[in-house]
Amino acid sequence: MRKSIKKIASLVLASAMALSLTACGGGSDNAATTAAATQAPAETTAGEPAAAEGLTVNTADPITITMSWWGGDGRHEATMKAVEAFMAKYPNIKVEMQYAAWTGWEDKMSASFATSTAPDVNQINWNWITSFSSDGSAFYDLNKVSDILDLTQFSEDKLNACTVAGELQGVPVAMTGRIFYWNKSTFAKAGLETPKSLADLMAAGPIFQEKLGDEYYPLAMNEYDRTILMIFYLESKYGKAWVENNALQYTQEEIVDGLNFITSLEEAHVIPTIKSLANDGAESLDKNPKWMDGRYAGIFEWDSSASKFEGALNDGEEFVVGEEFTDMGDSKGGFAKVSMCWAISENTEHPAECAALINFLMNEEEGVKILASERGIPASAAGLKICQDNGLLNEKVAEANGKVLAHVEFPLDPKFEAAALKNSDGIYYDVMAGVSYGDYDAEEAAEILIEGVEDVLNK
Repeated sequence: MRKSIKKIASLVLASAMALSLTACGGGSDNAATTAAATQAPAETTAGEPAAAEGLTVNTADPITITMSWWGGDGRHEATMKAVEAFMAKYPNIKVEMQYAAWTGWEDKMSASFATSTAPDVNQINWNWITSFSSDGSAFYDLNKVSDILDLTQFSEDKLNACTVAGELQGVPVAMTGRIFYWNKSTFAKAGLETPKSLADLMAAGPIFQEKLGDEYYPLAMNEYDRTILMIFYLESKYGKAWVENNALQYTQEEIVDGLNFITSLEEAHVIPTIKSLANDGAESLDKNPKWMDGRYAGIFEWDSSASKFEGALNDGEEFVVGEEFTDMGDSKGGFAKVSMCWAISENTEHPAECAALINFLMNEEEGVKILASERGIPASAAGLKICQDNGLLNEKVAEANGKVLAHVEFPLDPKFEAAALKNSDGIYYDVMAGVSYGDYDAEEAAEILIEGVEDVLNK
C-alpha cells in the first residue's frame, strides 16, 4: 500500500527540490514544429552569437576526451560503434565512454555539472540547458567551434531553442513528441480496430474487460504519462498552453476537469490503476510482462521510443503507430520539443576535438549511418538526408514523428521537466498517484499541482 503524502509535505518537497535546482544546477529524459521548437528559455534572446574562434582539430598529438550518454542497449551498441569509427578516423584521439540506463543518471550528471567534473561531451536533455546552465556557465558555446561543427545543417529555430544569452549550449539531436502506440494483436483478440479517437478508446475499455478479462487494458500509463495526457486534453479543450511566459495558464477548476478526465479512464477500464502498475513490480512499462504479452495493449510515449517498446513484445504481437486524437477539443493539444542535445562541457581542454566528434556523429556519413535513427529522426539536414537516401530510418519512428509534428501546436515550457516536478518523488507523481489511490480528491490534487508548478516557475 502506498503511504499517503500529505499536502503540506508535498509543498515542502517541491520547494526544497526547486531550491536544490537553483543551488546545484539540477534538472530533468519531441506550422506545429515551429511553434514548439522556438519555445526557448526566456534568457535565450539576449546577446549576439560568438564568432568561430578558428580552432583546428589536433591530428598529431595523443589526446583523450570523455563522453557520456544514457539509453538502452541498442543506443549503447550503436554509439560505441560510431565512436570506434571516429577513433579510427582520428587515431590520436582516444574517447573514454560513460553510459548507463536512465534511472539515477540525472542525479549523477547533476552532481558532475555542479562540481565541474562532467565529461567533455555529453548527451543532455533539452531542459538541462536551463536547469544546469541558465547563465551559460556549464556548457561550451558551440558557436565558437562552428568551423568544425557544421551548424548550418540545423534550422535557426532549433538552434535558438538551445541558446542562452547568445551562447549555443547544445546542438539538437531530434524533435520529439508524444503519441499512442498500440498492440494491434490484442485489439484484434477483442474484436476491435486500434483506436482512432478518444471515443474509440473509451469504448474499448469495457470490451477488453468483458472479452479478455480483468487484467487486459487498452492502455497503460504511469504518473508522468498521465500528466502529459492530461495536458494534451486540457490544451485541446481550452485552447491555451499549459505554461506560457513562465506563468501557469490554467485555473484550479480547469485542472480539476483534467484530473477527472484521467480518473474517467480508470473508471472505464481503459487504464490500470497506479496500484495495479506498482503490483506488477516492473521498473518501466517496456519491462512489464503485461506489456510484453499484450495484456496492456497501448502506451502513450515519445515517438522516438518505438523500437524499445516494440522490441520488448513477445513474438507474434503486432506493434503499430496510433493517431493523435482530434476529438478532445477544438484545438490540437500537445507539444513537441528538442528531444536531447549533444553538448560540450565548459571546462573541456579539447573543444575542437569534442566538436569534431559531435560533427562526426551528426553530419558525417560514416557516423550517421551507424547511429541512423537510434536517437530519433535526425535534426541535422545532412544526417536526415543520409538516413533517407540509405533507408536507415526506423519506419515506425518516422511515421510517429511525422504525425506528432503535424498535429501539436503548443510550446513546451523548459521547466516542465524540472526534477521537482518530473522525478519519481516529484509533484507529478505525487498528484497522479494520490488521485489514483484516493489520497487526494481532484480539488486538493489540483491545488497541490498548481502550487508545485508555480513554486518551480518562480525559482
